[in-house]
Amino acid sequence: MQPVDCERCGNRVLVEKNSWQHTSVQWSTDHPEVICEEFQQDPTLTLRGAHVGRCSALRESINKAVLDGRITVPD
Repeated sequence: MQPVDCERCGNRVLVEKNSWQHTSVQWSTDHPEVICEEFQQDPTLTLRGAHVGRCSALRESINKAVLDGRITVPD
């Protein structure tokens, strides 16, 4: 797993891509809503299992890391 920082709020996660469609994310905090602006605006986004799919800023940061070559995607 490789570290990725959200470019908006700075939350750090560990990311592994098993394919272009599959992303594994391990949060470094149990309470990302303390830092994440999107989670603060909509408390329902903090439900377990919904974090990466619902935070557009983190999803964009992970996609950028893939495109920049910081996160590899197996063929």
